[in-house]
Amino acid sequence: MSRMLEKYNTDVVPALKAKTGRDNALSLPKITKIVLNMGVGKALQDKNRIGEAVEHLGLIAGQRPQITKAKKSVSAFRLREGQEIGCRVTLRGTRMFEFLDRFIHLTLPRIRDFRGVSPKSFDGNGNYNMGLNEQLAFAEIDPDKVNFTQGMDITICTTATNDEEARDLLKLLGMPFREQ
Repeated sequence: MSRMLEKYNTDVVPALKAKTGRDNALSLPKITKIVLNMGVGKALQDKNRIGEAVEHLGLIAGQRPQITKAKKSVSAFRLREGQEIGCRVTLRGTRMFEFLDRFIHLTLPRIRDFRGVSPKSFDGNGNYNMGLNEQLAFAEIDPDKVNFTQGMDITICTTATNDEEARDLLKLLGMPFREQ
């Protein structure tokens, strides 16, 4: 069993029960999936960039990414429908909890000038979004083999109905929120 899943079952569930006043553990908020997305806009000029982004995202997530293609043609961006412009991975179950554990305890402290994640990045439905400027913060990536730095978006989807419940859930799991 993943260390983060064990922490959720032993520490977070009782704390959420006490805070919300609900006795049913199934009604408490939980994380359903984590989506990692890399938009590689420079892939239009250099085809090697999409391959390297797929390789890095695969190392970070532990599973093979899906390559995303443009849905519409946009002449201002010189983009045609069907061109490869990014990659994404959806993590669920054990891999999700293992990634969250590595992300909170290993990756976030490695970010330069890190003072905590923004507590305002919720979408109103209990989902949390954040972005990273470069993939080098992850320990899985060897900096000597990186030809270009690429940012990524991380979305944590929860079953919480509002932002306050989701914030409590993530805080109890160890997410280091910044003080406002």
